[in-house]
Amino acid sequence: MIGRIVEVADDRRHLFLSRGFLVIRDTEGDRKELGQVPLDDIAAVIANAHGLSYTNNLLVALAERGVPFVLCAANHNVVGMLWTIDGNYQQAKRFDAQVAASQPLIKRLWAEIVKSKLQQQAAALEATGAPDIPLSSLIRRVRSGDPDNLEAQGARRYWGLLFGNDFRRDQQAGGLNAMLNYGYTILRAATARAVVAAGLHPTLGLHHSNEGNAMRLVDDLLEPFRPMIDLKVWQLQKQGENLVTPESKRALVRTLYDDMQTSVGATPVMVCAQKLAISLAQIFMGGKEKLDLPLPGLPLTLAAALSND
Repeated sequence: MIGRIVEVADDRRHLFLSRGFLVIRDTEGDRKELGQVPLDDIAAVIANAHGLSYTNNLLVALAERGVPFVLCAANHNVVGMLWTIDGNYQQAKRFDAQVAASQPLIKRLWAEIVKSKLQQQAAALEATGAPDIPLSSLIRRVRSGDPDNLEAQGARRYWGLLFGNDFRRDQQAGGLNAMLNYGYTILRAATARAVVAAGLHPTLGLHHSNEGNAMRLVDDLLEPFRPMIDLKVWQLQKQGENLVTPESKRALVRTLYDDMQTSVGATPVMVCAQKLAISLAQIFMGGKEKLDLPLPGLPLTLAAALSND
């Protein structure tokens, strides 16, 4: 399902449930209603302001529909996420299969994801006119489990090629880094919903192993889609946008609805994430061999926009 990403970024807002709608109301003055969205149309809610309040009934209704409620702190970084404990009718079986997965299988799957990420990074570089060989040359060297950490090697080359040698990826920095943070927050929320809907536990990862990270599997599966956000930030910068603004936020959210090429044709990024999570669950259950990853290349609408620039 392709739903709407709802962000509340202004202070002094109250969110509540009314007749199947998420309703947003001003908490000052005459407390007027500012808008409402059908719950069944929502893919994720991003709480990205300090002075928010919300009712328990609303949070329960969102959880019942598998809609993540994402809490953001400074610089648009995710610090918390509410998700349902009943994500799939086969959830218990899939949890068991996830826990029982062998290390050789886990390592093989992570290698597939690393290759896909490097392919998408190389495609992003090619689209910007930067050399893509430093990334594409790593793909064939990826081994099971990526013991050579080619993902990290690729990242060190990639950022300088995409944004210039002076750029450093820093989650606490502003400007382009803050824009990347925001884009990844949106992507993380959509991927979290896909993981839970597929009946998988978001903490049981393939590669990410930080003990304080409850979203390790989510962070594994979103890796091939990060370059879509990176390229959109590059495009916004080229257009003169270097800050997180309402306009840049909307542009980054729209990236999730861009079509990517897949084995079954053009498919929105958000749906690609859903297909990837479902394929992983099927692999754990023994019904599938390979992950459903997008084909190398750019979202089609983004590629068209770049060609017209």
